[in-house]
Amino acid sequence: MATINFGGVLEDVVTREEFPMEKAREVLKNEVIAVIGYGVQGPGQALNLKDNGFNVIVGQRKGSKTWDKAVADGWVPGQTLFEIEEAAKKGTIVQFLLSDAGQIALWPTLKPHLTAGKALYFSHGFGITYKEQTGIIPPADVDVILVAPKGSGTSLRRLFLAGQGLNSSFAIFQDATGRARERAIALGIGVGSGYLFETDFLKEVTSDLTGERGTLMGAIQGIFAAQYEVLRKNGHSPSEAFNETVEELTQSLMPLVAENGMDWMYANCSTTAQRGALDWWKKFKAASQPVFEELYASVKAGKEAARSIASNSTPDYRAKLDEELKELRESEMWQAGAAVRKLRPNA
Repeated sequence: MATINFGGVLEDVVTREEFPMEKAREVLKNEVIAVIGYGVQGPGQALNLKDNGFNVIVGQRKGSKTWDKAVADGWVPGQTLFEIEEAAKKGTIVQFLLSDAGQIALWPTLKPHLTAGKALYFSHGFGITYKEQTGIIPPADVDVILVAPKGSGTSLRRLFLAGQGLNSSFAIFQDATGRARERAIALGIGVGSGYLFETDFLKEVTSDLTGERGTLMGAIQGIFAAQYEVLRKNGHSPSEAFNETVEELTQSLMPLVAENGMDWMYANCSTTAQRGALDWWKKFKAASQPVFEELYASVKAGKEAARSIASNSTPDYRAKLDEELKELRESEMWQAGAAVRKLRPNA
């Protein structure tokens, strides 16, 4: 592992230089990787592994939309695409990439196929961490490992095709074979990770649930909506309000932050913008930190997991979700956003 200085804190990470693709292929040369689920993470991970030269099959329900998507992506029924139970039986590494609710429902079907020496792979610590609620308790004679790309499967695939990588965490919950660690790292390299940092299942799910509800999705939508509404109430047009709230951030500033850091972006904007940002960021931090403290406590106590399981397992979940997403989609801010995107050059 390479030791890297992260803002004064030394941390060990795994890079492609010290664990190249050739080594990953050697570690997994006798493995059959069965990707169970072809929704959010499944396509990106499965396709990247296949393109990197690993032996990959996909397990999905025949006749489902995701089965048809897998066929469209080049997986061949009876050769590299199978019903879930058959794929799980064939696989020596079973990548369990269904949704959290889907994992709970399928677990009794999958578990009998986890025979001694196999590896059970997750990209989220939810099912294992909250086992009292999910019922997901693996057999003692299989490896239980995790590789969690820090982004969607779509981003993982897009960056792979661009010759780049998406950073991932990895963790070992159970090492039954003595090979769990090398299996996890090899899979992390194989799916297209930029670098890998070590965690555990509890920390992964706690940080992930906090991030999704916080700056990655929940908090950013709340901040967007608040600023947009203030501008609109004070007479600014939808176009002006959206551009100053979302478009400039996502299209101009965030790419600069991603490339060079917030300090660089501050140093390379107008002096008026510098002064305002430096004067106000700590006020926003002070205002939002209590909310983040409340959020983290709720995640750590298992309340967010319980709410997700209860909500996502109901028969009418999809219908309710569609209504909630419709509220966002039909809000003036995101209707303005749709119009703005159409006006982008080469949109």
